[in-house]
Amino acid sequence: MHTVFIQYIMLVLIIVGLVMIAQKLRVAYPIILVLGGLLLSFTGGFSKITIDPEMVFFIFLPPLLYEAAWQTSWKEFYRWRRVIISFAFPVVIVTSCVVALVSRAAIPGFTLALGFLLGGIVSPPDAISATTIMRGVRVPRSLVSIAEGESLLNDASSLIVFRFALAAVLTGQFVFGEAVTSFFLVVVMGTVVGLLVGLCFYAVHRWLPTTASLDIVLTFVTPYCMYYLAEQFHFSGVLAVVSGGLLLSNKRQTMLTHLSRIQGVNVWSTVGFVMNGLIFLLIGLELPAILAQLTHVSLGSAIGYGLLVSAVLMVTRLLCAMAASLFTRFMSRFITVADPNPGWRGPLVLGWAGMRGVVSLAAALSIPVTVNGSQPFPQRELILFITFVVILVTLVVQGLTLPWVISLVKVPDRHTLIPEEKQEQIIGQKLAKTALDFLAKTYPTEAGSNAHVQNLRRRFEADLRYLSAPDGNGQPGQLPDPVREHQRIALHLLDQQRDLLHRMNHRSEFDEELIRKYLTLLDLEETKLREKRPE
Repeated sequence: MHTVFIQYIMLVLIIVGLVMIAQKLRVAYPIILVLGGLLLSFTGGFSKITIDPEMVFFIFLPPLLYEAAWQTSWKEFYRWRRVIISFAFPVVIVTSCVVALVSRAAIPGFTLALGFLLGGIVSPPDAISATTIMRGVRVPRSLVSIAEGESLLNDASSLIVFRFALAAVLTGQFVFGEAVTSFFLVVVMGTVVGLLVGLCFYAVHRWLPTTASLDIVLTFVTPYCMYYLAEQFHFSGVLAVVSGGLLLSNKRQTMLTHLSRIQGVNVWSTVGFVMNGLIFLLIGLELPAILAQLTHVSLGSAIGYGLLVSAVLMVTRLLCAMAASLFTRFMSRFITVADPNPGWRGPLVLGWAGMRGVVSLAAALSIPVTVNGSQPFPQRELILFITFVVILVTLVVQGLTLPWVISLVKVPDRHTLIPEEKQEQIIGQKLAKTALDFLAKTYPTEAGSNAHVQNLRRRFEADLRYLSAPDGNGQPGQLPDPVREHQRIALHLLDQQRDLLHRMNHRSEFDEELIRKYLTLLDLEETKLREKRPE
């Protein structure tokens, strides 16, 4: 146990180093982590660390889904709900069917049930890589929102397909009517469980005397409760976490204090980064264990099958994305849609952003070794190897070429009417003006007699002048030279104040906690200044 713990500490340090390399190379860090894990697997130093499917499904998956739901914009999710649902459910099911038919025809010994099992395993894309790349090359916000929303739901649909296909292999029978009924029951009840548990935790946050630390601890417990309770009743734990996470995310302003929100974001972003880093590195480290199980098929043939399935997945997703665009244009004649004319550029980018991840590998590893306790599970080792090849090929090929595809097709941003920089300026102006109007209307006496309130008013007046300053063309936009100079001097001043606080901290009469409080306030002030960045 002691040795394994030290190995995990070393893995975290390796993750930090590899992510630095990824940032230097301007490559999405999941790609570098998988390749780094692949190289580490040949050293033998981390041979005892492998992926436990139960660890992925219960320890890693709930908090990562919860964080993704917490960061997802409900407004954007609802706006693109039809596209998101189509990618998360119909596209996953169609992909599973195509993989099932191709694998049965091309791979000796593969039945239709085994094909559906493989299809359920490899059908869900992993959005971490796609969104990391998209944010780095500036694509329209709508594409990022669709990719994020899809990632919240596609794991659920693929795992449900996997569950039914596994049952068909184990029992030797499949009743379509019962499967459809069970599918909707698992989806609906999983969502209901997540909402009910979310409401319980909302009540705890909202009406019980919690602190920032207690709130953060509760947010870590919440996804596990949602997932475990849903899975206990054989419903979708993934959908429970997603639905409950979206509910609580939408209620964060009323149930959490400002300290809980600030500290929680920082804690969750760090924990999420470490968890994502570990699972991508573990994918690469899993190669020796997978190769050791590949005994009944030659390595060359297995690689060929993996490449075939990878190509089928890429082509199928691209065709589905284009078909979804055509279907949206057709339906826009009868109903109101978010984008009546999606074109081909956006769907092409979404279609190519189909990298697979750890959920696929964990699902493959969770296949039982035997059937009925005696017979070996058919083609288990080949399914495992194909899944690994699919993850590696899609991550490397699609991940490395996605920035090139995005720059080549030049997706126009037709859904954001106001540029982001202009939105920031308008929001800042309106906040400052609202504050000034409120002070003048509600506290007119204090604003004229209280020196501290006068300083508060002058601060908002300065903010309003700052944000309304015209550029060289007489339009608000780029910061003029006097405002740039103010920004530079203010940042320099903050450094001087920090130096003063550090010197005061060496004196015994000042409490270090108070010094840290003022250092935090300076950090928040610097964040505000740097947000008003010059163009």
